[in-house]
Amino acid sequence: MRTRLEAGEIADRCASVPEWALDGDAIVRTYECPSFADAIAFVVRIGYFAEAKDHHPDLDIRWRKVRVLFTTHDVGGLTDWDFELAAAIDGVAP
Repeated sequence: MRTRLEAGEIADRCASVPEWALDGDAIVRTYECPSFADAIAFVVRIGYFAEAKDHHPDLDIRWRKVRVLFTTHDVGGLTDWDFELAAAIDGVAP
């Protein structure tokens, strides 16, 4: 089980994923893809990361835009998993 991060730890971790924004007890980022097909392919890549870690983001697809939100529901806030997956997704973003 993961441990919920404290406010100071969250601030430090946010610096490691500067394109992500803190949104309450979550981090969120919207990516813009070249086409709808690219957006869907990006979501599939996210799915593979999420399954490998057994940690799944909330996803919202709007034509070429993909909004990704991470939080760890079972601890009621952010954990290291959220930031690890955010960084991994940034690495495969279009």
